[in-house]
Amino acid sequence: MTDGAERGDERRYGEFVGVRRHGYVAELVLDRPAAMNAVSTEMARSIAGACEALAADRDVRAVVLTSTHERAFCVGADLKERNSFSDADLVRQRPVARAAYTGVLELPMPTVAAVHGFALGGGFELALSCDLIVADRTAVVGLPEVSVGVIPGGGGTQLLPRRVGAARAAELVFTARRLEAEEVAELGLVDRLVGAGEDRTEALALAARIAGNSPVGLRAAKRALRLGHGLDLRTGLEVEDAAWRAVAFSGDRAEGVAAFNEKRRPEWPGE
Repeated sequence: MTDGAERGDERRYGEFVGVRRHGYVAELVLDRPAAMNAVSTEMARSIAGACEALAADRDVRAVVLTSTHERAFCVGADLKERNSFSDADLVRQRPVARAAYTGVLELPMPTVAAVHGFALGGGFELALSCDLIVADRTAVVGLPEVSVGVIPGGGGTQLLPRRVGAARAAELVFTARRLEAEEVAELGLVDRLVGAGEDRTEALALAARIAGNSPVGLRAAKRALRLGHGLDLRTGLEVEDAAWRAVAFSGDRAEGVAAFNEKRRPEWPGE
């Protein structure tokens, strides 16, 4: 099926990725159950294509990343495919793989990962690329790349320290160990831990609450949070001021103030 093709209430991007709409929330679905959502070259290309379309859709206010597999969110790169690669093949695939992870990371609206079962290697990196992670009690996460002779290549060495600090991230990357749900929550690797099978429902509910707010405000707030992270305070405040100025004269700001004073729910123009 070609990129952007329709299948029922889904828009399909290749064979392994779909997008479902829930009002202003878009659900980005990893759908390669026969391989526990291992990210092949084709699947990576589809993730990137879906993210490009979502980024351009002004009606989408929040995105939830989910999986159709009962026992896995995503087990990372497709190592069976890579086993057949020559060095030249691996070089050619690298920008395709990177585009999938950066596609999720650079979505301009808030993103929530719904994680259950195995989220390993690139699968965990897809979750880390989201702003928030909801996991259920079956979750098993880790970055095992050094155990197969590589390193995390989907943003893991940069995103994990931003969640848990440099020393903890180093320990997890260097040992390549897997963590189960209780430790995952204890270390702050996820933001909400829910009962088994409840991750998708909780993530969609969280996204719906987010999507009730100004789409202009949400995108600007995400931009300020992302660009300001790690900067010194003075520089970070300049980033925030630039984001504030981008929304201060918007239609959303005018509608938000009017709705507050008129004691009604705002009807965001999204501009």
